[in-house]
Amino acid sequence: MFGRRSDGRVIKGIDPIFKIMPHVMKRRSDAQVFYTEEIPLAPLDEYIAKKDAEGIKLNYMTIIYAAMVRMLSIKPHLNRFVVNGRLYARKNIYISLVIKKGMSETAEETNTKLEFNGTENIFEVKKVLDEEIAKNKEVTNDNNMDSFVKALTHIPNIILKGVVNFLMFLDRHEMLPKPIIALSPFHTSAYLTNVGSLGIDAIYHHLYDFGTTSMFLAMGKKRKGLIYEDEELRQEKSLSLRWVLDERVCDGYYYANAVKMFNKFLKKPELLEEHAERVYDIK
Repeated sequence: MFGRRSDGRVIKGIDPIFKIMPHVMKRRSDAQVFYTEEIPLAPLDEYIAKKDAEGIKLNYMTIIYAAMVRMLSIKPHLNRFVVNGRLYARKNIYISLVIKKGMSETAEETNTKLEFNGTENIFEVKKVLDEEIAKNKEVTNDNNMDSFVKALTHIPNIILKGVVNFLMFLDRHEMLPKPIIALSPFHTSAYLTNVGSLGIDAIYHHLYDFGTTSMFLAMGKKRKGLIYEDEELRQEKSLSLRWVLDERVCDGYYYANAVKMFNKFLKKPELLEEHAERVYDIK
């Protein structure tokens, strides 16, 4: 209680505006900002082909996932979250992922959360991601979150409503048990969803008021898009990325620099082959 959580520590000495904003915009859904970026795929295609010749199989989502890990490591203010009017720094990097167990309307969907320390290179991220996707693609496999949610669904609806409200109350007041936070995909640095695998363009996905997610990124399908670069507008193969961000965790200048850095990694994915030095949120 009083600012003590298992998944973060209270930020002290923050700018007055960031002290006030969580009380003006009390819910995460009140503080959402939206941003779209059209990403040219030529640099990614070249990198994927180069690695394929070396016997390493990569895809767009793996590179984007690795770029998110690196961005959160170098720009730690993105790894903050607001709960009950307080701004926290998360203790490690977590990225949640929505996985469809099969390409049919009746196939189950699952959520999983992977932990990183921020120093990983793209090959280490790929290994963790590939293993987790393979494990969760199995129709007969339920992860811990799946099992917990299915157990809740056996409770009568009137009681379930009370249980969920109670869990949300505990979360707001720093009393949610550590095991629930550990398995919850909603208590995460960022969410990534690849709706392009469903054959549609990127969407703006809302942030959840339950949990601590301050960032949601959706990637769409490949298409011919308009790219404006070096004062030139051209049409080429691209995919759209759509961000939804909590504006209470850092200012627009910081967000803009973080997105520019993210885009740099997508233009030069070989930068992600190096190990990074974690930059900690020290305020």
